Amino acid sequence: MLIKIYGSAIHGVSAQTITIEVNVDTGGVGYHLVGLPDNAIKESSYRISAALKNCGYKIPGKKVTINMAPADLRKEGAAYDLSIAIGILIASDQILGKNVQDYIIMGELSLDGSLQPIRGILPIAIQAREEGFKGIILPKQNTREAAIVNNLDVYGVENIKEVIDFFNEGKPLEKVVLDTRKEFQEKINQFPFDFSEVKGQETAKRAMEVAAAGGHNIILIGPPGSGKTMLAKRVPSILPPLTLKEALETTKIHSVAGKMGTETSLMTVRPFRSPHHTISDVALVGGGSYPQPGEISLAHNGVLFLDEMPEFKRTVLEVMRQPLEDREVTISRARFTVNYPSSFMLVASMNPSPSGYFPDDPNNTSSVFEMQRYMNRLSGPLLDRIDIHVEVQKVEFEQLAEKRKGEKSEDIRKRVLIAREIQNERYKDLLISYNAQIGPREVEQFCELDDASFNLIKMAMEKLNLSARAYDRILKVARTIADLEESENILSHHISEAIQYRSLDREFWNV
Repeated sequence: MLIKIYGSAIHGVSAQTITIEVNVDTGGVGYHLVGLPDNAIKESSYRISAALKNCGYKIPGKKVTINMAPADLRKEGAAYDLSIAIGILIASDQILGKNVQDYIIMGELSLDGSLQPIRGILPIAIQAREEGFKGIILPKQNTREAAIVNNLDVYGVENIKEVIDFFNEGKPLEKVVLDTRKEFQEKINQFPFDFSEVKGQETAKRAMEVAAAGGHNIILIGPPGSGKTMLAKRVPSILPPLTLKEALETTKIHSVAGKMGTETSLMTVRPFRSPHHTISDVALVGGGSYPQPGEISLAHNGVLFLDEMPEFKRTVLEVMRQPLEDREVTISRARFTVNYPSSFMLVASMNPSPSGYFPDDPNNTSSVFEMQRYMNRLSGPLLDRIDIHVEVQKVEFEQLAEKRKGEKSEDIRKRVLIAREIQNERYKDLLISYNAQIGPREVEQFCELDDASFNLIKMAMEKLNLSARAYDRILKVARTIADLEESENILSHHISEAIQYRSLDREFWNV
């Protein structure tokens, strides 16, 4: 007897329906699994055999052939255990299979028949709805994630016996219903850190506000203990809240990477990723034999924080250059190509020298030569892609001891939201959301300068020997500063402030 069960495979951040054909006949004995399965799927026969035996069933002593179509697409992981097991039981007439074709069935089996959670559930559920399936049956730990998708029945099970009884006896399964919008709104403003906790550093806070308002990349340069990491960790608290569309995009990536908790349904705050400086280039941008999203994709719609940036391997930093421009990363292999979105705000920090205290080193352990050698770990093209450079000064004792709290993230966020609304209105006819995304054509159209501003930026270009990319960056940042002031035109003081945010192009950095 031949039976068809439906599962799903992950490709990038989307899913593709897999047809699992199970045929049982009397012309011999054996268990044959075809359709490009990986080792985890090939080993499924042992898990399925033990799980069925512990539930009162068995793999028949006949010729069992299982084909996973399309046969030219590689399948991986243990998520097909449940679908294969149900297919074998129906094909061998051990249970009935009424309406089994209406469901996507996925889950990893333990030897006692219980189910383990799997990754990539959200794109699987979205694909199931698009292809007209009535529902999806999956491990109970994954139900909250799948229940985000409306117009799809989501059933969570703890044991294969529940699925058997559902198809064989019509015993109902518990349907999971989630009010996505309500849960999203409840958690959208929950942040562990606040800017009011930062003492002093008003210049750096202002730069952070400008960066958040325009989605600009920013690097903080200052001595150890000046508050660079503290400032970076508070950036998500002043960014605009995720839209429901952005939340779904972000959740899909984290779901595919297996980073979603069992109690989490939808990501409600922008991600903040802070990889260690020993990270490899594959771990940062994604890839591997079976490609997985890297840190830059996990930071999509959020913040990627590189602490002590010069300590990262140069090759690791250089692979970010293309994703910073294109806001997506392409992983190519001989047989396929995968695209992962990577539209993130880069926040980096660094010491000004190996000792961390140049040019005010009390022990004179840093020289200009050492500082320059340290700075050369960052390439010019990479620094060009960072819009804002800020020097973070040492915090004085009087500021540390001050009892008065600083400005709250909530108040800064209000100004950022107004600036973002101006940008959304300006770019409503373009596929752009904020100033950092605009290209040369939009810069020419939306960043017009008066005579005073033109002369000022011309002088800066000549004195600082800025590149054409740095010129564009200054105009974009000036456009954001003007938006924060709700000014329609870019004025000379906007240009002046934007030029100040090019620290690495001036003063002792070019000694």
